[in-house]
Amino acid sequence: MLGFGLSIEPQLWALLFTMVRVGAAFVAAPVFGAVSVPMNVRILLTAAVGILSMNAVPIDAPGEVFALATFLAVAAEVLVGLALGFILQIAFAAPLVASEVIGVSMGLSFATAVNPQTGQSTPALGQFLTILLTLLFLAVDGHLVLVELVVRSYELLPPGQAWLTPDKLQNIALFGGYAFLAGLLLALPVGFLLLCLNIVVGMLSRSAPALNLFAIGIPASLAMGVLALLVGMPAMGDYMLVIVREALDAAQTLVLGGL
Repeated sequence: MLGFGLSIEPQLWALLFTMVRVGAAFVAAPVFGAVSVPMNVRILLTAAVGILSMNAVPIDAPGEVFALATFLAVAAEVLVGLALGFILQIAFAAPLVASEVIGVSMGLSFATAVNPQTGQSTPALGQFLTILLTLLFLAVDGHLVLVELVVRSYELLPPGQAWLTPDKLQNIALFGGYAFLAGLLLALPVGFLLLCLNIVVGMLSRSAPALNLFAIGIPASLAMGVLALLVGMPAMGDYMLVIVREALDAAQTLVLGGL
């Protein structure tokens, strides 16, 4: 029942209610929530996963739509979905942090490009690392793991009992610091070499004050940064794979409490 003497098909109402959590997760999650994904594709994916969830787990939708209990249940569904997607989005912020650290040292902070995930201007190096992280996320079936987490969440957090505890919300907020830690560790191989180069350039400036550091230091930093990226890319790729797995495990542990 809709309330006010109106009615709605029960199966349709159950599907719409199920799509709330799924849609919230897809809006906050990377890949699914990219601005380049058309809205009709998002709706179709949300409906498909919603039908899958209804067939996998019995879902009891509220009896009336226009009721206070229903509004609270919808808010709880949105909160759970956003938490699942937000944790994965935190991991995708690590390449942006790393690109800022590396770009400033290399002198590439002015080179920007439009990020298809957010539609905003980001450093070109960050765009490259984000694309690489997205490919790794898809390669390890991260999108399928996210769908599985959303479906399994109806078992551990059924509708009507889906409010996250304050401890879980605090742990999710504290996990936000992981983006800075992962970004700094990701930039460590290149950043360390550039730091050593800056120390050498600083020593040269003290020993030869008449030396034109702008003509030597900037090209040297750029060349050293590109060489360090080529050498350190395998290690950076391995660590980005660790970031993806850590984010998926955190989404399972912090929100669902383990499966």
